[in-house]
Amino acid sequence: MHIHILGICGTFMGGIAAIAKAMGHQVTGSDQQVYPPMSEQLAALGIGLIQGYDSAQFYPEPDLVIIGNALSRGNPAVEYVLDRGLRYTSGPQWLAEQVLQDRWVLAVAGTHGKTTTSSMLARILEAAGLNPGFLIGGIPQNFDCSARLGQSPFFVIEADEYDTAFFDKRSKFVHYRPRTLIINNLEFDHADIFADLAAIQRQFHHLLRMVPANGLVLSPEDTMAVSQTLAMGCWSERQSYGQDWQAELIDSDGSAFKLFYQQQYQGELHWGLSGQHNVDNAVMAIAAARHVGVPVAVALEALSHFVAPKRRMELKAEIAGIKVYDDFAHHPTAIATTLQGVRNKVGQGRLIAVLEPRSNTMRMGVHEAALPVSLAIADKVHLFEPANVNWSLEPLCRSLSPKAQLWHDIPDLIAQLVLDARAGDNIVMMSNGSFGGIHDKLVAALAQHWHHPSNSRDDI
Repeated sequence: MHIHILGICGTFMGGIAAIAKAMGHQVTGSDQQVYPPMSEQLAALGIGLIQGYDSAQFYPEPDLVIIGNALSRGNPAVEYVLDRGLRYTSGPQWLAEQVLQDRWVLAVAGTHGKTTTSSMLARILEAAGLNPGFLIGGIPQNFDCSARLGQSPFFVIEADEYDTAFFDKRSKFVHYRPRTLIINNLEFDHADIFADLAAIQRQFHHLLRMVPANGLVLSPEDTMAVSQTLAMGCWSERQSYGQDWQAELIDSDGSAFKLFYQQQYQGELHWGLSGQHNVDNAVMAIAAARHVGVPVAVALEALSHFVAPKRRMELKAEIAGIKVYDDFAHHPTAIATTLQGVRNKVGQGRLIAVLEPRSNTMRMGVHEAALPVSLAIADKVHLFEPANVNWSLEPLCRSLSPKAQLWHDIPDLIAQLVLDARAGDNIVMMSNGSFGGIHDKLVAALAQHWHHPSNSRDDI
């Protein structure tokens, strides 16, 4: 079958393409901007990529068009598909019908930590010899791909609450029908499609309705929004992090901790990650793996070699004692936990936060009031105001004065960072977009300033 994918370069849709190719289908696709890293992964798989959405891409006519949720009515390719009556579906629905139907699905949901936790879970199952399939909305560094079909009953999926497609406004995760479900946390986000937290909770409850009675729901004990959602009805076995599972920090930065299940000591994890949020993610992944029969000791050993996905506190380079990090944080809670994790790790080292409010919710200004507290722990804050933001960052900058500066030009921001940076600094750049390529540009500028060869860490 010839499958053509619209919006193929997103991590989810690129994953769909890789899985379809592994199933023996002819796969082609297009995107507004055919860009790496997904474009490189797809090209290596022999998947034909087309720039843009003109109608010429439908010759020869495909057997099925899979339409990504970034496309809407008015898009030329979408209009062509509808006018010609071509067979079409969404990525989540295709995955549910063609891949997940006979699989034991382990789904990782929640506002924060989905990519990291699903990467941990896939790593654990792989180390246990279970050869899982997976689809992760990021670039896991313990694998050479973000998605694969796998050769066992088990399939790990990052369960996103964002809507499915222009013709299906349910959350993507309602298609997955998991047997093992992790709900990491639950906060208001995606203000472009959800009116309030209650609307998100309704979608999460739709997901809970699909977990079988002999399935398992894992959730934190003390998160009110999650507890309220579970109180709407849960028909499955439940385990909570905080009651059934506990973690006791050995090192305050989270780089080592003891694990307990029902008050019984299970072992310790010493690893390369830090931050309480990553400890939380690890406990959830270990508990989910145990549900499919992986001993806790095996899971702990697997995570001792775990490398965080790209853009999750990824160390891009260290130049003259100045560390440059790239992080995906784009919600006040994620920003706060990321910076707190860095602070716990570096102690008195200077922490410099660089933020681009790039997500739809951030651009709408929904989280403006929460950002001063989220950024408070940083020693210096650089705020970049993109052209398409719907609110002025000036009041936020004033509230963080005198340690904050506001920028409208990336080269000027880079120049100031280079001028100010000194040995021992930790520069954390936070955005869920490319941020104008600021990461590599800053590394190059620092290397030139200090007459130091660029020590890129993209291979970490």
